[in-house]
Order: sequence, then C-alpha cells, then structure tokens
Amino acid sequence: MDAEVKKYEPGKLTVREKWTRFAEIKLLNRKVVEVRYLTPEEQEEMGWLSNPLVIIFDDGSYVMSMSDDEGNNGGSLAGGKGEKDYTFPVLWTGM
Repeated sequence: MDAEVKKYEPGKLTVREKWTRFAEIKLLNRKVVEVRYLTPEEQEEMGWLSNPLVIIFDDGSYVMSMSDDEGNNGGSLAGGKGEKDYTFPVLWTGM
C-alpha cells in the first residue's frame, strides 16, 4: 500500500474512510490526458475476454474498471450528470 495511506494509524479510520482517502490521494486534482480501451496486447497480458476503458492522468497513472477486486476481467463504467445516465461498456473480443 502507498506511504500516503500507511501513515494513518490502524483503527483510526473506518474501512470506508481509509479507501475514500486512498481514492482522494490518487484521483483528486489529476487531469485526464487520455481515454482509450486496452490495446489487444494489454488485454492479452491481463488474460481478459472483456476490454475496459482506461483513463490516463497527467502524472502517468491510470484507472480502469475490473469485474471484481481480484481482476478476473474488465468491467464497465457508469456515469452521469443530472438526470442523464450513461455507460462506458466493455468490448467483448472473445480472445
């Protein structure tokens, strides 16, 4: 785990607070510089049949959705603004 999160003493934060803080450290004030789906090579390296959207930030870090915490496959993303909801689907390639 990153040093920024380790500095918080165990038992001082709830699980939700700990992971919210982790997300804040990684995502707040980042600028999105690229949005794309995994390349076929990246998808093969992951061993996934579904191909998720990848969001790349100005510091070179990235996020992409997974189907579960173990990274067994890519996952879709949900978004929205106001009353407008939308989905960024996975691309099923059937490697």
